Amino acid sequence: MTAYPLILTLDPHGAPHRWVTWQHACFYYAKDLVAWAIGDNSFVIHGGLNRLTGLRSEICANSIIAIKGRALAGRQFQQVPPLDNRELFHRDRHICAYCGDSLPSSKLTRDHVMPVSQGGRDIWMNVVTACRGCNQRKSGRTPEQARMQLLYAPYVPNKAEYLILSNRQILADQMDFLAQHVPSQSRVRL
Repeated sequence: MTAYPLILTLDPHGAPHRWVTWQHACFYYAKDLVAWAIGDNSFVIHGGLNRLTGLRSEICANSIIAIKGRALAGRQFQQVPPLDNRELFHRDRHICAYCGDSLPSSKLTRDHVMPVSQGGRDIWMNVVTACRGCNQRKSGRTPEQARMQLLYAPYVPNKAEYLILSNRQILADQMDFLAQHVPSQSRVRL
């Protein structure tokens, strides 16, 4: 079976929504739920053979499709994306927020700027990437208490940034589209 990339879905107004598999995209096409499609890439997915005609069914899916229905822009585009280490490390470009070293994921940890033990929460605005050594040195203290300077501030990635952070195999046309929705102050590599 051919490996297809993930398909970028949008709301009817063009706001980025989520990644779906080619199977999901075929469902949207088959149910006539695709409002419009763009992108430089399209993929032909072949189905089974019709016993009567001997013809094989096929669906041509674009790399970026808008799904019919309610607009998601106001509600979901502003929704806080889920926090996990993989996307956190990507957001912070694999750079320790304290010593500035660039390291592989296996040598990085999630540090709570305001420690959980002092009432800090596990949210985007309170976490940064830290190497193991700096995280252990800081321990359960704030950067000020540990006399460690924070080199960059945490922030909540928007929906487009999160979609970039969560997919390692983005097609060029998908990246071009998402890049238009990324704020200029973002640390996400484009």
